[in-house]
Amino acid sequence: MRLDKYLFFVRLLKSRTQAQALIEEGRTRIDGRRALKTSDTVRVGSTVTMPLRGSIRVIRVLSLPGRRGPAPEARACYEDVGVDEGPGAA
Repeated sequence: MRLDKYLFFVRLLKSRTQAQALIEEGRTRIDGRRALKTSDTVRVGSTVTMPLRGSIRVIRVLSLPGRRGPAPEARACYEDVGVDEGPGAA
């Protein structure tokens, strides 16, 4: 599944346009390698790292959603591996 579509479907971002902009900044990674295109592929088991809302989110893909469904359905598609709050976090 396309990375931009995945981030939108699992409700990490409000629109696909926001997902595309985040990826094009060049700070999003899939399995440790930089995502160069919005169409880079995400698979079950992939680890996605990205800056989001002032912190670094690390998620593991558990399943690929077929649609942008309700929040509980979206949260079941990924597992939070970690969040780095950045410098000065307590």
